[in-house]
Amino acid sequence: MTHILVTGATGNVGREVVTQLVSAGVPVRAFVRDALTTRMPEGVEIAAGDLSEPETLERALNGITTVFLVWPFLTSEGAPAVLATIAGSARRLVYLSSSGVERQTDPINRLHADMESLIEASGLEWTVLRADTIASNALGWAGQIRQDGVVRGPDIAPTAVVHQADVAAVAARVLTGHGHVGATHVLTGPQVVSRADQVRMIGEAIGRPLRFEKVPVETARERMLADGRPPALVEALLASTRRPRSDLITSTVEEITGRPARTFREWAADHAGDFR
Repeated sequence: MTHILVTGATGNVGREVVTQLVSAGVPVRAFVRDALTTRMPEGVEIAAGDLSEPETLERALNGITTVFLVWPFLTSEGAPAVLATIAGSARRLVYLSSSGVERQTDPINRLHADMESLIEASGLEWTVLRADTIASNALGWAGQIRQDGVVRGPDIAPTAVVHQADVAAVAARVLTGHGHVGATHVLTGPQVVSRADQVRMIGEAIGRPLRFEKVPVETARERMLADGRPPALVEALLASTRRPRSDLITSTVEEITGRPARTFREWAADHAGDFR
């Protein structure tokens, strides 16, 4: 019988969670928008639906005891109905949040803070994973790197960027283990890196000199709107430029998984093919 439902299963973290659960021999069901085009590891059940339509989630929860939740929206509107649906079938919930929740300096961190409050009041046995900036966000630079080797964008304060495989490894342990109910785990990489550092390390991984070019926020706003991104999303993303520097580094990844958190340099080597 399937026991774990993974939402956001086609995303960078969700797909890793699915893969690691399957590798551990854990029955898993992936919740995706399009079952026909989604490819998952062998043995994974696929359930089609959308978190904006809780009735589709209800069908996917049949036989599920534990849920990994990635919230894909910019507000918590609709979350109470989703959490009530989950609580009607499952017992445990593991939520992917942000390490910036306590600072709440921008809409994304405020959203995660709202979600955490709703989850704590849901009646579910919950665990929160507060991840620092996730390394796979850098995949969005691939087009610029291939084009001319210059990554142009607004700068954000350096943080201890964390490999998505480490976030997933912690999630897999928490989803299948004991002793994590009511816990909030903060996940970071082992060193604080800037955007310029990340671009340089990607260049070293692919054997090409790359550089980061800071773009004014207003210019970035114009470009993102011209690309067709929703205005609310643009403003939420640009708000991250106001985040303060964070020197927070935790040992949580190693404590839970038994292996040290990977560096961004390791991430760049793992994903060099995505930038060539």
